[in-house]
Amino acid sequence: MEDLLRIENLAIRHDGRPLVSNVSLSVAAGERVGLIGESGSGKSLTALAAIGLLPEGMSASGSILLADRQVVGSTDREVVALRGVAVATIFQEPLTALDPLMRIGNQIAEVLHRRARRDGQVLSRTEVAEKTKALMARVALPDPSRLARAYPHEMSGGQRQRAAIAMAIACRPRLLIADEPTTALDVTTQAEVLKLLETLVREENMGLLFISHDLPVVGTAVDRVVVLRSGELVEQGTVPEVFGRPRHPYTIGLVEAARAFDRAIGAAL
Repeated sequence: MEDLLRIENLAIRHDGRPLVSNVSLSVAAGERVGLIGESGSGKSLTALAAIGLLPEGMSASGSILLADRQVVGSTDREVVALRGVAVATIFQEPLTALDPLMRIGNQIAEVLHRRARRDGQVLSRTEVAEKTKALMARVALPDPSRLARAYPHEMSGGQRQRAAIAMAIACRPRLLIADEPTTALDVTTQAEVLKLLETLVREENMGLLFISHDLPVVGTAVDRVVVLRSGELVEQGTVPEVFGRPRHPYTIGLVEAARAFDRAIGAAL
């Protein structure tokens, strides 16, 4: 399989202090990879480094090949050309990721316009409206004509997340990075969003890098898992290997904690 993203010996530092050290992972076309660990383990920083969006004051070393282009050491202008084509990102909280002053339909339409311009195409207003509604229908947003006129605050959390996914796939990326995309969603909506991502990866042959601290969610969302602890990679493998036969003490603790939580929930019900 072709690697869409290959990270080797990634290190991230801030004011000389190491935040991520010696992280290596890859995501191939059609593959779903989970990046897990507790808060502060370096999951989101690794993803931000992959798309060249580290916060000011942080630096990366090592190698990050995104669509066979080196990200580490590249200028922002060089990396911008990859965003929205080679990769698109779904951020954790769509209410803050979406523009609160723009209607949802207009936000999706803007992405369609930009991708068309990159491809040397010009879309008419009618074409954009039709494509916008088609994308909204594809991510199972009800009544696209009505919701296209809605502002983010007028939608539910699940609807906002679906709108964010619609914007991401409007770019037609080869790689999709989903950073805690089901946080703060109810169980039913979580399952719907996970199913949607699985369908998109299968139908579009995209790669998926799924970031989460929720092991049960990760277990249903990905094929392979990479475990980070305090900025270091401690274990990786298939879901059955890592969750069924964890080797590192940290992973063992995560799995046992998840199982204990499930037992406690089951006893309470």
